[in-house]
Amino acid sequence: MSVELLKAGAKHVIGVKQTAKAIEKGTAKIVFIAKDADACVIDPLIAACAEANLVYETVASMQELGKLCGIHVGAAAAAILKD
Repeated sequence: MSVELLKAGAKHVIGVKQTAKAIEKGTAKIVFIAKDADACVIDPLIAACAEANLVYETVASMQELGKLCGIHVGAAAAAILKD
């Protein structure tokens, strides 16, 4: 359901660094993490989500997450931003 927001063009950030910044600033509403991304890359994001009491959803692959975000390369993480 939330993935549909990415397709619909909701304001979002793409990539691990940008997603981490959004979590840290408190501007992330929902975080998406690709299941096939390296654990050393996504584990800190999962921990940050837990610390911020933020919901995260997994997406089957980096390629699929990139496509949902409207880019032609894979993405390990993305976040929909608060209004």
